Amino acid sequence: MTTLEELREALVEGRAKVAAAKVNEGLAGGIDAESLLREGLIAGMAEVGQLYENGEIFVPEMLVAARAMNGALAVLKPYLVQQGVASSGKVAIGTVQGDLHDIGKNLVAMMLEGAGYEIIDLGVDVPPESFVQAVRDGANVVAMSALLTTTMTNMPTIVAALEEAGLRQKARIVVGGAPLTSSYAEEIGADGYAVDASGAARLVREVLAA
Repeated sequence: MTTLEELREALVEGRAKVAAAKVNEGLAGGIDAESLLREGLIAGMAEVGQLYENGEIFVPEMLVAARAMNGALAVLKPYLVQQGVASSGKVAIGTVQGDLHDIGKNLVAMMLEGAGYEIIDLGVDVPPESFVQAVRDGANVVAMSALLTTTMTNMPTIVAALEEAGLRQKARIVVGGAPLTSSYAEEIGADGYAVDASGAARLVREVLAA
């Protein structure tokens, strides 16, 4: 088994120390940082997403895999910067104003980072102006989360704030959270809706390619 295969396997199995060690082993063995990112980490997290969608693993296993990916990525990041490896895009993610739930948002952020995106994590209870500022700072995707029916109504306010600032065309808007539906996403003028973290990574790739 090659180092890249072992790295992918360590991610899928959520073995954080092994994943970080495999990144170091790959770097020492002359594998460039971009290959470790794309053929190791991104490929491994894509496999995790597929297993989740197939019902072969569940949220706890996906969280463990995402944490392993984060540890491996922390080792790799300085080398990626050194090599000038471009990110797949910059995503500003946050739970909307009035909502303090962050587990789903954090998992989506980890999956997106594992898919090669630069993440601006705005946290929870995020006011519209913070999303607007993130787009001004270069985010080309806005990812909004809400877990409550009472807070999901703040999403159209954020879309309106981006339009008012003349920034709506600069960023794709994706939404997610338990009470949401694809028809609600369409109704508020978002570009897409994802039902879970694995779907969010695929959705972001699709909206950026559109």
